[in-house]
Amino acid sequence: MSILTFTRSSIIDAPADLLRDWHFEPGTFEKLCPPWEPVRIVEFPGQIQDGAMAVFEVRLGPLRRKWVALHQLTDFGFIDRQIEGPFAHWEHSHRFETIGERRSRLTDTIHYELPLGIVGQVFGNPFVVRKLDRLFRYRHRITAECLDGKDSASSTRSTGQQSPSLRDAFPHEG
Repeated sequence: MSILTFTRSSIIDAPADLLRDWHFEPGTFEKLCPPWEPVRIVEFPGQIQDGAMAVFEVRLGPLRRKWVALHQLTDFGFIDRQIEGPFAHWEHSHRFETIGERRSRLTDTIHYELPLGIVGQVFGNPFVVRKLDRLFRYRHRITAECLDGKDSASSTRSTGQQSPSLRDAFPHEG
């Protein structure tokens, strides 16, 4: 069976380092979960960490399904790989690109394969594409609302200190 691809890309009015760092802050995942997609967090390290596993419970119609994802840091952002879940294959890359001093591009690319072979692809893919499109329109809008117009210097936590960059948090990368 062939791997299918979904991509959503948006321009964010904030530097790429701030966009990247925001995705790694505790609580960001919860902000990106739309109210119409109930996700129960079973196990989550609090923030994205290289090699960390996240376990969720998702609804598929009346059924609930366990979803286990492995996080991997990359030079361009990070990747979530489904270890266990509703898809035959799922790999979601989060890319943060600089396109100007105070602007960046957020690109989510998902390579996936539906279960049940050709039957799943023919009957399930139109539903999955609609669902992914709605989900990532929401996520990109929330990201823009949280970050638009901010710059790295204004990225402070309640301690008053600037958020550490991903490179500082993970010096073994790049």
